Formats: sequence, C-alpha cells, structure tokens
Amino acid sequence: MSLESQQQQAADAAQQSTRKPPFFFREEYAGLIVRGNFMTLAAKPELVETGEWLAHQVVEQYRLLEQMIDIIKVIDEKTGAPVCNPNVCPTMSASGLEDFQEYRKIYPSNPSQKELERNIQTWLTLPTSHTYTWLDNNKKPIKIPAIQYINLVQKWIVGKINDSSIFPTDTTSPTFAAATYASGSLTPMSAPQPLGPTNLNASLSTLAGRDWLGKSSGFPESIESDIKSIYRQMMRCYAHLYHGHWLDPFWNVNAYKELNTCFIHFVNVGKLFELIGDKETEPMQPLIDLWLAKGLLPPAQGQAPPAAKQENVAPSQSAPGTAA
Repeated sequence: MSLESQQQQAADAAQQSTRKPPFFFREEYAGLIVRGNFMTLAAKPELVETGEWLAHQVVEQYRLLEQMIDIIKVIDEKTGAPVCNPNVCPTMSASGLEDFQEYRKIYPSNPSQKELERNIQTWLTLPTSHTYTWLDNNKKPIKIPAIQYINLVQKWIVGKINDSSIFPTDTTSPTFAAATYASGSLTPMSAPQPLGPTNLNASLSTLAGRDWLGKSSGFPESIESDIKSIYRQMMRCYAHLYHGHWLDPFWNVNAYKELNTCFIHFVNVGKLFELIGDKETEPMQPLIDLWLAKGLLPPAQGQAPPAAKQENVAPSQSAPGTAA
C-alpha cells in the first residue's frame, strides 16, 4: 500500500470518527408529545379477541401514519411542489445496512447507554443505501419516486381495510373516519365492530377443525399475513419520513415530536404482537435502541428488560413492495 493510500485511509477514518449521527438518532431529539406507557397502550384488553384487536390497531396505526404523510404533501410556497416530490426524492429510500447479519453482530438486542453510543458511531461507518422497489404489472421490481410509492401504498392499504372479506369491520364508524385526535391523545374512540363471519371460500366442515387468528371474530385465515404485509409497508413509509424529511418539513414545522410519538406507538404494537421483524426496522434501529434503553419499548424475546434511564401493481393479497 502506498503512502498516499495510507494517508487517504487515515483521513477517511478521521472523518468517520468525527461524523455525527443524524439528528433523529440523537437522544436530545428523541422526545415525545405525550407521557405514559406505550406498552400499556398497545396491550390487548382481556376480553377482546386478538384478531379483532390487531385489526383495530392496523386501522389506528394507518390513520396516525396518514397524518404524518400529509405533512410531506404540503405544497412548498417557494417551489410550488409538495415537500416530497420526484426531484427531491427520486426513489423510495432510507438508510440501512446491506448485511443485516453483520448489523446484529454489532448491535446487542438490548444495549446499555455506552453500547448504544458506540453502536451509533459504528453504524455511521457502514453502508447506508437502502432502496424499496415496487412491483409492476409483470411482478418485476422497479424504482419509482418516493411520493409515488407512498401514494400507491396508501391506496393499497385503504383497499385492504375497506375490503370486507379481509376486514369484516365497520370502517365507516367515527374511529376510521375521524381525521384527528384530541390534542395529545392516542386513544381511539371505540374499536371496530366485527360484522360476523365472511365467506372464507371453504365449507364449514372443513373450517371447523382449524383455528387461526381472528376466526372467532369472523376474520379470514389470511388476516395475520395481511396485517403483517400492511405493517411492513407502513414501516417503509416511516423510514422514508425520517431519513428523507426529518429536517424538512418535520423539524422546520416543529412536528418531529409528533412523528416520534406516532412511530414509537407503531413500533410498540409491531414488536408486542410480532407484526414486524428486525430486518424491517433496521433503518431506524438507532432510534429504537434509544427508546429501548429508556424502557419505552418491549425488550426482545428472551432478553431481560434494560435498566431504564431516567427521564403501479394492482392491489393483491400480497404486499406489493420489495426491498432492493
């Protein structure tokens, strides 16, 4: 290795060692607009069937996400275009590690504060390109602008929720139609009401011997996989909101704590009911680790809780997006 190469490597290492994490991965910007135990908020009421509760939660989580997405669709007076547009965000992307197995060698499941700080610095030195693609009519992955991807995801999710063969619930009730909550409230007005069993494309004698999530509330056998697919797409939207738009517009309009509050509630539900895996949450793991270290998120299965610090494809039955 030449002296010039060694000097360049040394300069790169010095730059990486002084590079600060994104604002949204720093503790001082990880605050929330409400206080309380989000794990309690996510917990299923004792007398509510699990499938019915998760169906309610996915509607609830989508409404919260929709409010955050509306912020990046506001027209910029200077450009006359939405904040998120094809020129600013030509692809649906977020930071993330290409090799997730290597990532988990670096990050313990429940880091201490010192480990967390060290993890973030290590995270900054690793590949951070993560792009999500959409499936075209021929089921081939294509890269499209972020706002187009998000619009397609929203249309796909709403189509799922309004499909009574998938969600046999009354989505015309105030819980789904309401656009906003009372200030600072994450509590729904009421839970979606099941309308009774739907056509499950199988005889009753065939269905009688099997059981699945939500069966007793009239949900189809596919409901669990449908909810997980919806959750995965919502996670991708959150990842882009942070990595693409934390400064503009969320910081600029002082809405970053609202974004944090919606996201921590989303992650709590997802982790508590295993709706989303580590691979999907990886682009936001440093922030999740911050909350985990504070005891605001449930620990990984088999792990002790950490010591809390004071303080264009047509909608189908499968998820349309893929990760590149």
